[in-house]
Amino acid sequence: MEHHPNPAKIFEVVNGVTRSMAFKAAVDNDLFTGIAEGSNTAPALATRAKLPERSTRILCDFLVTQEFLTKTGSAYALAPDLAPFLDRHSPAYLASVSEFMLAPMFLEATLHLGEAIKKGGVATEPDGTLSPEHPVWVNFARSMAPLTTISAPKLAALVVAKHPGECRVLDIAASHGLFGIAIAKSHPKAQIVAQDWANVLTVAKENAEKHGVPDRVRMLPGSAFDVDFGGPYEAILVTNFFHHFDKPTCEKLMRKFHAALAPDGHVATLEFVPNADRVTPPVQAAFSLTMLVSTPAGDAYTFDEYDQMFRAAGFRDSELHPLENGMQTILITRK
Repeated sequence: MEHHPNPAKIFEVVNGVTRSMAFKAAVDNDLFTGIAEGSNTAPALATRAKLPERSTRILCDFLVTQEFLTKTGSAYALAPDLAPFLDRHSPAYLASVSEFMLAPMFLEATLHLGEAIKKGGVATEPDGTLSPEHPVWVNFARSMAPLTTISAPKLAALVVAKHPGECRVLDIAASHGLFGIAIAKSHPKAQIVAQDWANVLTVAKENAEKHGVPDRVRMLPGSAFDVDFGGPYEAILVTNFFHHFDKPTCEKLMRKFHAALAPDGHVATLEFVPNADRVTPPVQAAFSLTMLVSTPAGDAYTFDEYDQMFRAAGFRDSELHPLENGMQTILITRK
């Protein structure tokens, strides 16, 4: 097949910020949910959201071009493959992730990507998102929780299958606490210790009460590097945490986890894990750049790299369990 030069990709890239902010504007003004509820024309949406009709129509038309919406005559509808994730009444609602991923500090860090490349890490703050009790992690705990609808049940099932009896679980950087809470809800003998900054654990405590397990989720405030974990634990959950650090720091953490585990214990890791070529799959491979602009030395590590780090810290083998949505992977590693 003959190929012809086409500059469209360049225009897609330079228009990327516009696409991101258009999506966020729709979420902030509840347009997706409005359409789902039946306010599916520009005048109706404008009235519902108290917006000018012209700007509402322009935004919705743009979202049609980006395939978030469809349009028939003057009526808009949510794209069928995205509808469950865009309507806030849906249990699969995910659009709230824009509140964290498009927060001002991340946009500012991305604008300084060129400086981050020259420096080798985040250019806007000395420690990026890793400074103690950074308020961004409270935002993360509240806005990113919907992402656990696929990962938390599978992680819980894997841990419970390994430890059907007494199950003491340490949830590292617990954030919203939903990974540990999923285990507590599915395993009556599970006891959870949720570790994170004190300001973030307020969200985990709220969720433990909401899900009816406040008596089985204990809060452990402080830094994962400094606090005494106690133990021993049958399982340690490390969800979306290793990618913030370089390999020596990950190994240091892994050795501390190894010491806190029971002899038959496991570490359950949830991460973006690219293939060995580091350019596939696209979402996992691209995550390295996110870490470059927001952390001093973070990265997305391959399975072989995780295996090598865990073995260097005294662990044995790891099992790979890809998630259904294909974005992330769970590693179950034996002490």
